[in-house]
Amino acid sequence: MLTHDAAQAWIARWDRQQEGYLPDREARFTALIDAVEALGRPDPVVVDLGCGPGSLSARLLERLPGATVVAVDADPLLLGLGRAAYPQLTFVSADLRTSGWTGLLGLDGRPVDAAVSTTALHWISGPELKSVYAELATVLRPGGLLLNGDHMDTEDTTPALSRLEHEVHRLETERVFGANPPEDWRSWWDAIEADPDLAALNAARTTAGSSHRGSESHLLSHHVTALREAGFTEIGTLWQRGNNRLLCAVRG
Repeated sequence: MLTHDAAQAWIARWDRQQEGYLPDREARFTALIDAVEALGRPDPVVVDLGCGPGSLSARLLERLPGATVVAVDADPLLLGLGRAAYPQLTFVSADLRTSGWTGLLGLDGRPVDAAVSTTALHWISGPELKSVYAELATVLRPGGLLLNGDHMDTEDTTPALSRLEHEVHRLETERVFGANPPEDWRSWWDAIEADPDLAALNAARTTAGSSHRGSESHLLSHHVTALREAGFTEIGTLWQRGNNRLLCAVRG
């Protein structure tokens, strides 16, 4: 039986291993939530795409308690952790790569003010990414935002700058962690799979075929092109450190 305290402990451990790849993860969270707050709406409707266990959604709702936050993911285990740890959030099981996922959000016709994501959409391939952004545009209000925080490379357009961005990220990671980085992604999942209290969620994850195939859409150009084709008008980097950036797009 997964308890609230156990789920929170696992998510705290998740946050630590994520910080090993993103030593300025909290700064990116803050910039993203600042952008949502800057919309000037006391009760925005926000959808968290690829929410994992809800780390971003929980921080967003803490800052903006009047918001409606719908957290979407396809991984049964991460959703199980999030539901146990954050009962105040609405979690939805949906695969963004499957057409019709917006119909599962329970919005009852309310337009979305902002769609947010952090370190998630790079798992989606280029053609699928175009479909995700196109469907997202159907529920975002005009002027609504897509805020996507992730590592996005520019090596296809500015290779020298791309190398510098990677080096800035590497040096920051070394400064923060030195020779003692947090556990890595694989070690966290190995520990999850070994916990008998998570056996049912692990089995559900296996049945669902939840897995990450690699960084399919790691280039900034992948996202910019897909967003333009989906009808987003203004697209740019709102916050950046090295190749870690917060991409913002405005729905036309």
